Amino acid sequence: MNPSGDIASQQGRLIVVSTLLMLLIIVPVIALTIWFAWRYRKNNTAARYEPDWDHSTQLELVIWGAPLLIIIALGLLTWISTHTLDPYRPLSRLDADRPIPADVKTLTVEVVALDWKWLFIYPEQGIATVNELAAPVDVPIRFKITSSTIMNSFFIPALAGQIYAMPGMQTSLNAVINKPGEFEGFSANYSGAGFSDMRFKFHGLSQENFDQWVQARKAASGHLNRPDYLQLEKPSEKEPVRYYGTVDKDLYHAILNRCIEPGQMCMDQMMSGHKMEQHHE
Repeated sequence: MNPSGDIASQQGRLIVVSTLLMLLIIVPVIALTIWFAWRYRKNNTAARYEPDWDHSTQLELVIWGAPLLIIIALGLLTWISTHTLDPYRPLSRLDADRPIPADVKTLTVEVVALDWKWLFIYPEQGIATVNELAAPVDVPIRFKITSSTIMNSFFIPALAGQIYAMPGMQTSLNAVINKPGEFEGFSANYSGAGFSDMRFKFHGLSQENFDQWVQARKAASGHLNRPDYLQLEKPSEKEPVRYYGTVDKDLYHAILNRCIEPGQMCMDQMMSGHKMEQHHE
């Protein structure tokens, strides 16, 4: 409800509009309940007493018509917003007043939920970080999200809604940060003993500062390869921020397809082989 990105701003507005629409029914119903209880209390002899009354067409129209209109409005709003704010859908604008410039390139970030920390891989920049994320302001971001072990949830409230992370599967989130600053990110799905400390900082930076941030991370001596990842993957709590100046190019693919350890067949190869067998049969 305190957005710094266009997607979060649209989602916050959707919550407010939906709440106001529902209050159009809730507030009158509560007010009328109190009024009827007071108006027709036992000792109010001035109130009309009609024990044989059982129907009013006008009242029936109001009782059924008003909620029906609210439901139709909410349904249309939800349907339109569900498609507009689909996390898999590429962005069509930076904010309400600005389309995406033709020369702006989307930033790709590969996100891996570990026990109990977050790994962020920047494939185009060739770096990786643990428990720290950064992106330039007004640049579309595409997050590719998976998990190493159990189901988790990637959530930066100021940026966009939560997206689940699942082992052996990839989910996506397209978003943009419109204001520079430092924002909270965390897991929104209970995942075990270290869940409470599974947090990270998300930095919205100018393009110049982001480039400097990348260069500083490239200067880090760490290299993230498969053996190093297997050590990182082991459960740990309150993991400090760390940086990797280089990353194996196929590491995220191996994590996603469950073939990090030597000799393991990747899931996509397994499924491809199964489809070929079915085709020959």
